[in-house]
Amino acid sequence: MFCKRVREESLKKKLVVCAGTFDHLHLGHANFLKQAKVLGDELVVIVARDENVRHIKNILPEHNENERRESVEKTGIPDKAILGYTDKDIFKILENLKPDIIALGYDQRVSEEKIKERALLN
Repeated sequence: MFCKRVREESLKKKLVVCAGTFDHLHLGHANFLKQAKVLGDELVVIVARDENVRHIKNILPEHNENERRESVEKTGIPDKAILGYTDKDIFKILENLKPDIIALGYDQRVSEEKIKERALLN
């Protein structure tokens, strides 16, 4: 029984998730995504919805959400690039994805304490 559980845990892929606006995708973004990718087995990138960007940054991105998601996907770095939820609660999508690691960029405004607090609720 113990050996089986250890084997099951070792077969589980480690999911890394990161999120951002990714408007005007540049080398800094690519570098961040590459660093996030090596932290686990699978990288899912959440691209912020236009309305959420407007709500948080008080401006709309120049490229729409679908264009930004496609540009992230086209880098070939993430295993999957998805659009975030339209809900203002950024944690709901994380609760559904259940990542092992959340990679934060240097300019991310969400506090590590808040992430840990919400992660412990699940």
